[in-house]
Amino acid sequence: MLMARIVEIVLPIFLIVAVGVVYGHYRRPAMEVANRINLDVFVPALVFSALSTQSFNLAHAQLALGGAAVILGSGLLAWLLTRLTSIQFKTFAPPMMFRNAGNMGLPLLILAFGDAGLPAALILFLLGNLAHFGLGTYILDQHSRTLTVLKQPVVVTAIVALTISMAQVHVPKAIALPIDMLGQIAVPLMLFALGVRLTDGDFGEWRIGLLGAVFAPVSGLLIAALMLVFLDLPKAQAGVLFVFGALPPAVLNFLFAERYHQEPAKVASIVMLSNLATVVTLPLALAYALPKYG
Repeated sequence: MLMARIVEIVLPIFLIVAVGVVYGHYRRPAMEVANRINLDVFVPALVFSALSTQSFNLAHAQLALGGAAVILGSGLLAWLLTRLTSIQFKTFAPPMMFRNAGNMGLPLLILAFGDAGLPAALILFLLGNLAHFGLGTYILDQHSRTLTVLKQPVVVTAIVALTISMAQVHVPKAIALPIDMLGQIAVPLMLFALGVRLTDGDFGEWRIGLLGAVFAPVSGLLIAALMLVFLDLPKAQAGVLFVFGALPPAVLNFLFAERYHQEPAKVASIVMLSNLATVVTLPLALAYALPKYG
């Protein structure tokens, strides 16, 4: 039964990614416009629909603390590794810290933990984005303006949704329904776009890519498991945090490395091999998390 449930969770995700891979291989679509619309419209709609109807408590603050620990702890472990090797910290640490909580994380966590896991998944998604555009940009360029992260549509929408939630304002159905419909586009489009991106993979630096594919889930899961010892979280949130630790590096890491000329070929190999390795790592993480937290 457990194996059947894992297959039910991961198979739809990998099938949609596979469609993106096949379509991307034969058609080579320019996904920049679609990705921009997704980040500017569909993802904010998903965030609004989920967060504006939730009531938040101490457990959600603890969840955010656990997510921050996974991000920062993974960076610390990556720093220790780079001190012992010739690998550059700016190359290796960001992919280990900033995980694919969007394209891979949201659909996986929603399918695994249902409606109870959706707000938790979105909180970690928002936290990861804030950290990536803020701290991640600073790691690569100490002169960057990190406050620009607050201007992202998804962040602005989250602030509005949380305000509505805390004020207990009821959003009329005529407004809430179209927003919800727009939000339902976000997750499938994320997965499809990830598949298209995988067709552009650079595997020339496969050694560091393989190292990252192992290091990212191991470090993330260790820190998440450690934090769960100290945090008092509901089962669904605990499961979301644990599986969050197993997520691969975000594709955005490659775009950042390319923008700041930080060994983009090596970062591309880390990102692509890590995402491909989820065929093995995510089912293993779910095999542990579902009986315990599901």
